[in-house]
Amino acid sequence: MIRHIVCWTLNSSDPDERAAAVAGMRERLEVLPQVIPGLRSLTVSPDVGDVDANWDVVLVSEHDDRAALAAYIVHPAHVEAAGFTRSVVAERACVDVEL
Repeated sequence: MIRHIVCWTLNSSDPDERAAAVAGMRERLEVLPQVIPGLRSLTVSPDVGDVDANWDVVLVSEHDDRAALAAYIVHPAHVEAAGFTRSVVAERACVDVEL
């Protein structure tokens, strides 16, 4: 199994815009396990906000294997969701871990 972890910094400092960005990301991304084979789970969560240096939002997903992760990356539903995400984020970091 592969755990895919993505952290983002949002491009807005306005609390309402940040909340709308996270809601939009969740709406588009958290449905993907129902659509993409091999994607076991996916959650999008905002940072609790206690440390200024933290990333703003994290995605954690679990995939059957490396092939399933590769298929997820290019799946049209993920590509569409990623387009929205790119429109609301300034920075991204990612790590994939084999469990």
